[in-house]
Amino acid sequence: MNERNERKSPPRTSSSASPAVGRALDILVYLAGRPGLVQAATLARDLDVPRSSAYHILTVLADRGFVTYVPSEQAYGLGVASFEVGSAYLRHEPLERLARPILRTVASRLGQTVHLGILHGAETVYLLKERPPARAGDIDIALVTDVGVRLPAHLTANGRAILAHTSEAQLRALFSRPGDLTTRTGRGPRSLPELTGELARERERGWSQEVELVSQGFCSMGVAAFDHNERPVAAISTTWRRHHGRHDTEEVREALAQGAARLTAAVSGHTPTTAAGPVTRTEPTQ
Repeated sequence: MNERNERKSPPRTSSSASPAVGRALDILVYLAGRPGLVQAATLARDLDVPRSSAYHILTVLADRGFVTYVPSEQAYGLGVASFEVGSAYLRHEPLERLARPILRTVASRLGQTVHLGILHGAETVYLLKERPPARAGDIDIALVTDVGVRLPAHLTANGRAILAHTSEAQLRALFSRPGDLTTRTGRGPRSLPELTGELARERERGWSQEVELVSQGFCSMGVAAFDHNERPVAAISTTWRRHHGRHDTEEVREALAQGAARLTAAVSGHTPTTAAGPVTRTEPTQ
């Protein structure tokens, strides 16, 4: 996290005709720039907001899902509604337009379907699906991961690639209720500590993979793309039959990592060092 994001000064507009609206936006921007949960007293101090006003605004934001309160730490973080607003922005055409030729290249290289996905709350939403050029003898496989489909993010390689670079505070906000960690095939993490441990290992190696967590007989791999603050904005993933893969794991990882690096560069982003494997810093090619 950049040092300049550690403390936010309130914008001049917070003293306008609608100070409560300005302060609410200040609070959301402030929480977005913090690496973890923040207590109300700290937030009020840093933004120079009266404590009573801060508590009132936080309560309203929490009621509407824009912030979440963690009682065990008596602190606040961004809520699911904030993720939904950010995801809605990312679903606009520019991201898809930038990603489409990149996905086309990766799909052609691997000879298998490639997706672009984003996080929408605790779900993966697929924005693009690029099939490879038809080849003699190819058998088209039916996948549940079509454009617009939503799946539990903790089960998909695409979603896990993004979640792996999400703070523990945000993970607690996304998976705070019993039953949030659902299963489709009887496999997958059953508790937040288990999920957090798996994501930490995936963050360290720079890519995520699921084996029969979404569909029996299939596995997927995903690599995240990042914005200028080194935050994950989307992921590129591919799915194939578990016992009929064209390539070994390293070849798939390399193709996805190069595609994600190109997308990161296209949105003027930066890959964090924790996600940098041997090829994730590869210069983009046109």
